[in-house]
Amino acid sequence: MNMVFGGLNLHNTELAVTAGLPGQLIKQGLPQVAFSGRSNVGKSSLINSILCRKKLARVSSEPGKTITVNYYLVDKKLYLVDLPGYGYARRSKSDIARWSRLTQGYFESNSAIKLVLQLVDSRVGITDDDRVMLEWLSHYSVPYIVVVTKCDKPNKTQLAKSVGRIVNDPSVMPGTQCVLYSSLKGLGREALIESVVERVIN
Repeated sequence: MNMVFGGLNLHNTELAVTAGLPGQLIKQGLPQVAFSGRSNVGKSSLINSILCRKKLARVSSEPGKTITVNYYLVDKKLYLVDLPGYGYARRSKSDIARWSRLTQGYFESNSAIKLVLQLVDSRVGITDDDRVMLEWLSHYSVPYIVVVTKCDKPNKTQLAKSVGRIVNDPSVMPGTQCVLYSSLKGLGREALIESVVERVIN
């Protein structure tokens, strides 16, 4: 499994910072690539898949349980930033408000954000909560890639229809790159990493 891309060694990755309050967020310094998506879309699994690690990013036993921004330092060159998942129906109003403050705080006046990987479940498609997040990204002029997760689950016909609906959704900026991904099978891993390195490192 290739672990070095454009001089970036993925072996050298560690959880550097866990921020639960807006004042703990990192907004300058090394470039940041953020992972955004609804609860249970597979963010932690995707991060572990990219880094070929089983438990670096913890997969919560209960979707939406943890509200923190986790910074993974890669080769002392950039941060992979795992944003808290959104859209979990059983989350309390106070938790939703805390999620909003933390996530909005992350995007505000953050010169270090270079790219967002917006995850969308291949079986669910773009939800209203995803559309709100895409509006945020447009509002803050943050470039993003749509990553369609769990692509091993639907059959080829179902997947093609789902991807067509996703890329043609009015909330997705025309021309946005879309990467099909399966954390279970490693589908899309190298293509996604190479896109990140090209946009952020090179």
